[in-house]
Amino acid sequence: MGDDWNAPLPVRRVVQSRDATLTAEQWPATLAPIAQILERGLDLARATVVVGENGTGKSTFVEAVAMAYGLSSEGGSTGAEHSTRPTESSLSESISLVRGFGASRWGYFLRAETMHGLFTYLEKNPPARGETAFHELSHGESFIAILNSNRFTGEGLFVLDEPEAGLSFTAQLALVGALIQLVSQPGVQVLIATHSPVVASLPGARILEFDSEGVHDRAWEDLDVVEHHRRFLEAPERYLRHLRY
Repeated sequence: MGDDWNAPLPVRRVVQSRDATLTAEQWPATLAPIAQILERGLDLARATVVVGENGTGKSTFVEAVAMAYGLSSEGGSTGAEHSTRPTESSLSESISLVRGFGASRWGYFLRAETMHGLFTYLEKNPPARGETAFHELSHGESFIAILNSNRFTGEGLFVLDEPEAGLSFTAQLALVGALIQLVSQPGVQVLIATHSPVVASLPGARILEFDSEGVHDRAWEDLDVVEHHRRFLEAPERYLRHLRY
């Protein structure tokens, strides 16, 4: 790790903004994790991984942080204008980011569900050096290609929403390897929402579990998603017998 490992973080803390318009009765403030963050605030580490069941607000949270940082809800770099159909929540308008003094304001948001549109945008707006033909690669290849591009180098905040979608086990390991290299750079911060125990194993990351009661710091081995995968692999019939087919 470089000598500047203690470089300021792009985002130190997420808090409710003074002019927040989102009320406690409005979604997504009705979700316990979001309500807790609005009430108490939340510190972000150099690497923060958010896990939880569908509907607990993890993607809504990372999307809101990305948007408050100046990133498009559909992905891309700071200031990117890529947008199709607005579907994002209003949470970004009710939070403020406490930024590290002197930290980079560059960032990149990558989310699995909008990658096709993002890659089309990138190919139609190539830089002078040319652009990777993302659509000619498999999903996993294109994902790793963008992670290994110069977009994911240098200081800044890098937000990934469920990056494991469509990736094989081997590709997920390659993703974690790319993230390890990324976080080793001074001034880099990553925020990830995931269902994958592989992605959640990112060394040194602060792991937050969202559930119906709020936000909880967890060790990797104590995560529900890790325990469920472990138990299923040991004896699939424990789970399959409860299914109707």
